[in-house]
Amino acid sequence: MNEGHSAFLVLELCREKVAQGEGFVEALAAVRVHNAFTTHTPVPAGNDAFALDLIEKYFWNYWPQLNLTRDEFMEVALQQQSWGPSFAMTALAIRGSTHRNGVSQLHGHVARGMWNWMFPEASQDDVPIMGITNGVHIASWLSPELRALYDSYLGKTWEQKQDDPATWQKVHKIPDKTLWATHNQVKAATISFARERIQKRYKHLGYPPEVWPVLDENVLTIGFARRFATYKRATLLFRDLERLKYLLNRHDMPIQVIFAGKAHPRDDPGKHFIQQVYQFAMQPGLAGKIVFLEEYDIAVGRALTRGVDVWLNNPRRPYEASGTSGMKAALNGVPNCSVLDGWWPEAYNGKNGWSIGEEREYSNLDEQDWNDAQALYHILEHDLAPRYYQHRDADGVPAAWVATCKEAIATCAPQFSFRRMLAEYVDKMYVPELRIQESEVRSQ
Repeated sequence: MNEGHSAFLVLELCREKVAQGEGFVEALAAVRVHNAFTTHTPVPAGNDAFALDLIEKYFWNYWPQLNLTRDEFMEVALQQQSWGPSFAMTALAIRGSTHRNGVSQLHGHVARGMWNWMFPEASQDDVPIMGITNGVHIASWLSPELRALYDSYLGKTWEQKQDDPATWQKVHKIPDKTLWATHNQVKAATISFARERIQKRYKHLGYPPEVWPVLDENVLTIGFARRFATYKRATLLFRDLERLKYLLNRHDMPIQVIFAGKAHPRDDPGKHFIQQVYQFAMQPGLAGKIVFLEEYDIAVGRALTRGVDVWLNNPRRPYEASGTSGMKAALNGVPNCSVLDGWWPEAYNGKNGWSIGEEREYSNLDEQDWNDAQALYHILEHDLAPRYYQHRDADGVPAAWVATCKEAIATCAPQFSFRRMLAEYVDKMYVPELRIQESEVRSQ
């Protein structure tokens, strides 16, 4: 079961066994050992919970088929909410499965805390929800230019060994000049892609041609592209506008930021964040330095994760369950500048990117936003931009920057590959369940 939306299958599997003469308790126990469940987010909107009167409206003729009363049926997935008792799909999935996991180690810890109430005899650390961190499909997200480079320096069979860290240590043998030139080639394509979309939009709106030139291939370019859920804090960068304007417009170390993304159709606060970013992008001092790409899709996501210089991720910790866009960026030699949330606490080693703020949670959200914003500004001003622009060699290559890019590839690509993730699911979830099934067959 991938997220709680599918958890009604637990009830149907039980119904089939009850129809064959088993009691519900025995049926649920038998079904549970065959089910695995992955929860994907701690955000309430991703954990469906229905009012009991709604469940009663649609299931009044179903619980008799389980030989249950109304109250017994509700108890199977009962969760107390601030607005009253509910029929919670995540609770149903947890009760109906033996193997359960979150999508990063931190998310596993957060999930154990969220659902500790279902295991009252256990401490949070002992709640049976593990962490299996997400990974990305390398063939789908790696740029052709980087693939050719990896073929040359990692060996033609590197993809068959993509989850082996030793494979990726060969990245350090790529000449700095070669990796830098390849990245700039991909970056030029990304800037061209973004520029074409923006100019098309400007032309449609009737803006005069003199405002059409946007983005500069020689400027440090930050990418931020994802769902505009409010916890992802797309507007954090704008917390101190005057300081941001200073950072973007320094004559010796300018910065430009490309935003893209969509909000859920029913997420009005998320839509408002998009409006705010768009409005900021029109302000003096920000216009031309901040751009927003409309019609976010896989093509936009692929272009940005391949071709910006830095990937920005600043969610409100601990609500980012994983964060796969940053994995895609790192695979392409784009280091992350991220809050220590989701996958990043596992990935960050002090040399492969930047960490924003402290590895802690706040009770005051305004204080959290202010502190994280100030930490981000400090990184941009005193580390990230200087590392990009300064101390370049005779060929214009920033050795310290390229070293960060290489470290990002070497450490993140194998650990956060889809192959590693799938192997973990097989070893920790699927094979144990198959063994249970084999044991049942032998006992019969």
